[in-house]
Amino acid sequence: MANAKAQDVTALLKDVMGAFPVDTAVMEDAFKTQATLNEKLSAVALDAASKSTEISSKWTKDTLAKLAELSKAKSEPADYAKAMTDFASAQAEVAAENVAAFAEIAKKVQMETVELMMAAGKEFGEEASNAVKKATNDATAAAKKATASAK
Repeated sequence: MANAKAQDVTALLKDVMGAFPVDTAVMEDAFKTQATLNEKLSAVALDAASKSTEISSKWTKDTLAKLAELSKAKSEPADYAKAMTDFASAQAEVAAENVAAFAEIAKKVQMETVELMMAAGKEFGEEASNAVKKATNDATAAAKKATASAK
């Protein structure tokens, strides 16, 4: 007798669990959305890295050219002091320009990242809301079906 009841409970649980479908499409959509977001964030980071590398490379080339000029032999001792002063002045100016350029890149990355995250948050919110609604409807239908079959 106890065995028959155990089988009935097992069958009932099997029916109830079978009535709750697992929707893998929601998981696939979430994965695709996350992959798309990662792709966009990577593009922003790679673009910033590329631009930063260009600035650094140009800055280095300019500095080396100015160092080559600075290292040339001068006819008068005072020319060395002037060359050094000119070099230092030019470097200060170039440094200010390049730091401003790096700041612009950082600002652009920050703005694009915030925009992407806000858009993704909205999209994730809509997907989650739709998934919860669908799961609620499926669970309600499954509960009604399980209740009807238990009677």
